[in-house]
Amino acid sequence: MDLATIGYVSCALVIFLLAIRVPISFAIGSVAVCAIFVVFAFRTGTFMPERAFWTTLSLAFSSSFDLVHSYDLSMIPLFIALGHIAYKAGITTEIYEAARVWLVRLPGGVAIASVAGCGGFSAISGSSIACASTMGRICTPEMLRLNYDPRLATASVAAGGTLGSLIPPSVLFIIYGIFTESSISQLFLAGILPGVISLLGYALVIVLWVRRSPDIAPVPDETFTREQKIRAAIGAWPAVLLFTVVVGGIYGGIFTATEAAALSLLFATTLGILRGRMGVRDIVPLLRETMTTTGAIFFIAACAKIFVALIALTGLSNNLVGMLGSADISPAFFLLMVCVIYLVLGMFLDPVGIMVLTLPLMIPMVESYGMNLIWFGVVIVKLLEIGLITPPVGLNVFVLASVLDERKVEIGQIFRGLVRFLAIDIVVLAILILVPAISLIIPMSM
Repeated sequence: MDLATIGYVSCALVIFLLAIRVPISFAIGSVAVCAIFVVFAFRTGTFMPERAFWTTLSLAFSSSFDLVHSYDLSMIPLFIALGHIAYKAGITTEIYEAARVWLVRLPGGVAIASVAGCGGFSAISGSSIACASTMGRICTPEMLRLNYDPRLATASVAAGGTLGSLIPPSVLFIIYGIFTESSISQLFLAGILPGVISLLGYALVIVLWVRRSPDIAPVPDETFTREQKIRAAIGAWPAVLLFTVVVGGIYGGIFTATEAAALSLLFATTLGILRGRMGVRDIVPLLRETMTTTGAIFFIAACAKIFVALIALTGLSNNLVGMLGSADISPAFFLLMVCVIYLVLGMFLDPVGIMVLTLPLMIPMVESYGMNLIWFGVVIVKLLEIGLITPPVGLNVFVLASVLDERKVEIGQIFRGLVRFLAIDIVVLAILILVPAISLIIPMSM
């Protein structure tokens, strides 16, 4: 059997396994190992399994071993632990509290504050799902208490939670950088302006929605003095400092992204203990949660690396690039295809799974068109961000529903509220595609 044919059959089999709800790590890992075994067993023209067994094991283990021992991959547990500890120390909620104090009297002000709080959490944790889960416990009950419409109270947090994928640090940018051998520091910096634009877009949606239907966001009677507002703004200094350390240190060339993560984690832990908001005993369960999340991500990435070895072995990526060249597909149409593929996959799969499944095939085609990989990474992460709130399986929606009382807010209400946010996401995506300078201006000025 032709090697490229084995590659195509393997991809089709992975899609079938995913369709019947097999976890993506088992789907791509098992198919990749079996396909590699077949390739080596028939290498001499006759079926010789005894010669393929050890070669297959060696290739599989060496591929996953090299990935797991990657220096850049050490950022993932550091940033995940930072998110857990910063929340326990109260650092991630202080930006929301500051924004709520300043905006509470504005129509829809608490919803805008929730989006700002999600942006602040994202600038520390790097995880969209963690952001939606954490801020859902804090912001949504507060808005429901103030008689906000459940659609606005939930949709603003579900959409705001997606900012964790774009605003640095981002776990998705780390994985993208490793699989494409791109600079993770540049990817972090490239996500700043798109993240800010997305945040402002969500705030604009809230303003227009409330202006059209004022009854969905009643203005509360609660007021704060100027001294209280100033005190709340000053109280957010730890979160601002952490973001400055990560972004400023990377931009200024003072730290690598990994060093910035380690320093931020040390600072957050020390501050939480000194402020009396957490003790040494609290660190152990937080690290246990970090290990669970990290283990899941590493296992998916390791299986994906074996799949990458299969792609290289069968020459499937070169075959696809040749097909694109002979079909004479324009770059614009190719980007349209990418958007459609990622938006459809985003309805059913988690972002990490989509990325590790598609990048081995996608990146060679991107390079054949001479596209900038940093800019393309921002586009991909924005597409994955949209997938987090796209029905029928918007992960942020189900995470948010799981931390709320389902008797008060139904999943259908959340999705109905997200329609307006999805519309602004499509607009922002179009802007990022048409104006690559938005993503590249900061990293290119390093």
